[in-house]
Amino acid sequence: MKIAATALALLLALPLPACAQPAPAPAATAKDADPALWVVKDKDTTIYLFGTVHVLKPGLSWFDEAVKTAFDRSQTLVLEMVEPDAKTQQKVVAATAFDPGGTPLTQQLPPNYRAAFVKAMGDGAVPAALYDQMRPWFAAVTLSMLPVRQHGYDPANGPEKVLTDAARAKKKRVIGLETFEGQLGIFGGLSQPAQMQLLESTLDELPKVDATFTALVDAWAAGKPEGVAKEMNDSLKDSPEVAKVLLTDRNKRWAAWIAERMKRPGTVFVAVGAGHLAGAGSVQDQLGAYKLKAVRVRY
Repeated sequence: MKIAATALALLLALPLPACAQPAPAPAATAKDADPALWVVKDKDTTIYLFGTVHVLKPGLSWFDEAVKTAFDRSQTLVLEMVEPDAKTQQKVVAATAFDPGGTPLTQQLPPNYRAAFVKAMGDGAVPAALYDQMRPWFAAVTLSMLPVRQHGYDPANGPEKVLTDAARAKKKRVIGLETFEGQLGIFGGLSQPAQMQLLESTLDELPKVDATFTALVDAWAAGKPEGVAKEMNDSLKDSPEVAKVLLTDRNKRWAAWIAERMKRPGTVFVAVGAGHLAGAGSVQDQLGAYKLKAVRVRY
């Protein structure tokens, strides 16, 4: 199963213990990328829909051409969520992602997964006293992020950071569809069996994380949402609960937000994880319930 890779790509990289953060990757030669872009519009409202990959290696040139033009025309940037300061993040993570009085996580795992779990966390320099207190969903996301960052992917290179910096430099309004607490609550709301399935899937997929992410980023950079769906959304068929909570329900909420925003004039640039704009049940599909159509911007 690839549930873990999907969960990682769907949400922003969550804060990790400082000991688990690798050194920044060296700068790379810029490579052209043309990610997919859509637009929903009427006579006085324009909403652009841009799919992102939350963590990228340096060196991809994507913030240009039609994407930059659409961004420049917009008065408001809308993200999945606006990151709070580091202190707030740490406080929320401590309150929601750990269970200090619970059964140690290594004991919750089936015996055949324990050695791999301990080794993977140790390779990432995460102390046993820390990971044994993690809730299964947070251990899964942490484990997913360790090799991704070790291969040079970083939120600092992701579109959200680039777009946010550009918006603030131009004094554009920046808002979120969700809150940081809400995003963590999405994972925390999964049932215990679903959380354990996510963690076990993560351990199964760890050796293939680099290949999986390379394929995902290549599809995104080439503007191929069908490739993004293949790498991400198709994997959720193995877990209907995870698919509903992480993907379908959020796509419906965001489509409702777009429909409501279309009632007011202006131009808005919406940037959310590319998996939400790919495959069956995407945000574009959900807009049909409101008789709205997203049209691909060709460039």
